Amino acid sequence: MSCIVHIETTTTVCSVALSEDGQCLMEKTAWDGPSHANLLAPFVEEAVSFADSHAIPLDAVAVSSGPGSYTGLRIGTSTAKGLCYGRDLKLIAVSTLELLCVPMLLHHDELPDDALFCPMIDARRMEVYSAIYERNLKAVKPISADIIDENSYSDWLQERPVVFFGNGAAKCRQVLTHPNAIFVEGIHPLAKNMFPLAEKALAMGRTEDVAYFEPFYLKEFMTTQPKKIF
Repeated sequence: MSCIVHIETTTTVCSVALSEDGQCLMEKTAWDGPSHANLLAPFVEEAVSFADSHAIPLDAVAVSSGPGSYTGLRIGTSTAKGLCYGRDLKLIAVSTLELLCVPMLLHHDELPDDALFCPMIDARRMEVYSAIYERNLKAVKPISADIIDENSYSDWLQERPVVFFGNGAAKCRQVLTHPNAIFVEGIHPLAKNMFPLAEKALAMGRTEDVAYFEPFYLKEFMTTQPKKIF
């Protein structure tokens, strides 16, 4: 199998995990806001030191590739690339929206068997980054930036239950009132949930060119002119 360092920085949560043969060896998670620039490097260093101290050779680095926070994606990707260059490791990209589905598949057996999964990442105001997946993570709606209103996802909601989750879902609860809309709270993209997706990608040879890989921003970074004080 393999030993992989996993990096997740797409939301306000910053997390790093180390896995070997599908088992979590260690993890570090910070929940208290977007402090990735300060926390990520020490978290990664701790993961690498753990592997070195236990004589476990590293095989790859997996990074959550977006969509999500522009700054978070830049920090996570640059850190992953630096580790790959320094250690001559393979780079694995994991879709953030697919990653959000992992805890739903592992820990929510109470959901209807025919339910579709709609992970949502907050994109401010009433906009979210989302996709819709079958249980096998086949996308029935590709990733897009959606402005939510009462008619959003109506085609799918008319046919079967749709489960909404992620940090963009809470603000949609009052708008998406169809009886087939199910909301699950407390689902975040975390490094410790990247194992199955990253190991599958590595086993299938789906790795990235370290030099040219770019995260999936979905939307260009927008800058504003500062207001004049005087």
